[in-house]
Amino acid sequence: MPNHLHGILHITDIGGVAGRPHGAAPTLGMMVAWFKSMTTNAYIRAIRTQDWPAFDSRLWQRNFYEHIVRNERELDSIREHILNNPAAWSSERENPAAIASQKQRVPWQT
Repeated sequence: MPNHLHGILHITDIGGVAGRPHGAAPTLGMMVAWFKSMTTNAYIRAIRTQDWPAFDSRLWQRNFYEHIVRNERELDSIREHILNNPAAWSSERENPAAIASQKQRVPWQT
């Protein structure tokens, strides 16, 4: 989907990390903030050097949705959703082409 990102983060070591106060491990929020910061900076560099289109205000939304995967069946379901999700873009309400298509329809054709 062009308007959002899915990912599965597999955390294998939650021990202390050098440079963190009292050896505290980074939180999920810290990891997501780091990812957003690094990708935003990379995008800004590409705007300047590769003529990528600029974004208006923020590249990323303020929050994120998290879910703890508790078993293999749930993980398989999430993986399937991620694989099939791009096919839903044609009917996504935030897709400009889908919005234009909806506006062109008359009520008796829906």
